[in-house]
Amino acid sequence: MFETRSHVTKVDPVWDRITSEAHAAVEQEPLMGGLVHACILHHRSLERALSYRISAKLCSNEMSMMVLREIVDEAYAADKALLEAARADLMAVYERDPACHRLLQPILYFKGYQAMQSYRVAHWLWKKGRHDLAYFFQMRSSEIFGIDIHPAARIGKGIMIDHAHSIVIGETAVVGDNVSMLHSVTLGGTGKEEEQRHPTIGDGVLIGAGAKVLGNIEVGHCSRIAAGSVVLQEVPPCTTVAGIPAKIVGEAGCDQPSISMDHMLGKDQ
Repeated sequence: MFETRSHVTKVDPVWDRITSEAHAAVEQEPLMGGLVHACILHHRSLERALSYRISAKLCSNEMSMMVLREIVDEAYAADKALLEAARADLMAVYERDPACHRLLQPILYFKGYQAMQSYRVAHWLWKKGRHDLAYFFQMRSSEIFGIDIHPAARIGKGIMIDHAHSIVIGETAVVGDNVSMLHSVTLGGTGKEEEQRHPTIGDGVLIGAGAKVLGNIEVGHCSRIAAGSVVLQEVPPCTTVAGIPAKIVGEAGCDQPSISMDHMLGKDQ
């Protein structure tokens, strides 16, 4: 199961930086050596480390780590887009979360990042028609991370979920690229219809803590949803909505709200 970097044949600056940070972490805190070696330094690539981390977090008496790792490895080998998304998510967390000072941190400690990578494998399984396995990944992610994402939901890359407690994303939800959200966000439905019943979130949207976006509505690109808002109607692009029910209170305030992470409403809002 353990691997060395001697098999690496190409330069990977991201992985090289992660392993460098891992060596520094062990040197600074030797008691972390076992964890850091198992999760990072025994592997030859980011995808192998993620495979280990996901399977170690989600395994249980019902499904062994070895079996789960075989599933994750199969997904990564079959679909390179999973690896591209994992890297984009990693950089999104590093660049947008002021509490993230090393690329190492999301892989080891941040449940938002770990849960997103677990969801991505579950979504791959779902698309392959392996629904029961996909549901198992969803169930264990909900139990371990406190994040419940239906495996059929469609989520882009460059996703950052900060703190990430009590996130709920429904079956027919669609989330674009470079979206940022905080804890207790719900992308939920409002009925029992089997067609599109969850929201569509555009690229570059920032969703504040505790916000609820409900029903088959569209949130336009580069918009902001203020913390605690309940969104029941369409949100135009590049605007800010707030309140219960949410109403337009102004422009988004910048070109890329999900990257700036500015949640403050202006004085005129």
